[in-house]
Amino acid sequence: MFSFCSDPDTLEGAAWWACYLTTRKHLLFYSSFGTVLLLLVITAPAALTLGFGGAVASRSRFLPLAWLGKIYTSMVRGIPDVLFFLFVPLALDQGLEWIRHHLLCPEWAEPIRQDGNFVVCREAKLPLSSAPEWMHEIYGFLLAVVAFALVFGAFAANVLAGAMRAVPHGQLETAAAYGMSRAQVFWRILVPQMWVYALPGLSNLWQILVKATPLLFLLGVEDIVYWARELGGTKTSVYDYPHGDWRLYYFLVLLVFYLVLTKFSEMGFDRLTRRFSRGQKTIGSSSPTPA
Repeated sequence: MFSFCSDPDTLEGAAWWACYLTTRKHLLFYSSFGTVLLLLVITAPAALTLGFGGAVASRSRFLPLAWLGKIYTSMVRGIPDVLFFLFVPLALDQGLEWIRHHLLCPEWAEPIRQDGNFVVCREAKLPLSSAPEWMHEIYGFLLAVVAFALVFGAFAANVLAGAMRAVPHGQLETAAAYGMSRAQVFWRILVPQMWVYALPGLSNLWQILVKATPLLFLLGVEDIVYWARELGGTKTSVYDYPHGDWRLYYFLVLLVFYLVLTKFSEMGFDRLTRRFSRGQKTIGSSSPTPA
């Protein structure tokens, strides 16, 4: 990055560190922090949307819809997260390629399953083998987002369903007595009040989601864990910047990053709790919080 970095063998002290910390791999390491934050920014609203839909479905008077909501929350919550994270991207990837294979290669005569291998025509591959590397990375990242959203959406559905049940039923009956329709009672009375009951559980779920982001490494995404292990490992003299086993220091950086992210998350949820508690009876209190 710097002009004096052309010959690493002549570097010492601060110059060595300046060149070492600005190599291409280190720049990818720094950008991988953005990958983790992007995963959280996309997954959190997606999981909350799925959770809200699951919670509403489980309360439905239409039995098939209620069963669907309850099966979703129960089945996903009962499967180990790691197993689900490994299964969903693989199943989704093969499912999409299977559909594309039958649409794009109808003349294909060989079976798709061959001795345990999944084989489709070249045109059906996702992404195409000729696609640039960044498309492969984005595709893998999107599969990871789907897996995270499905898992944490199920947990969010359970939290939101419990929050809906916690809203005093008398308020709902009073609103109905004043002539409100079921939809009006739901959107104007139930939903605004449920958040104060849901936020403690959603806060814990967010922290779990944050701690689960290193699972990106298992899904083949070059995240901060991947680069910390890659850069921190022992580098012999064949490398431009040889060093010993520095993984402890790189993982210490990750530790600080997650602690800082957790602290800011707690501050954010504290503000949300105060915001949604205004004018309502708070949990464990008989008097409403002043507006």
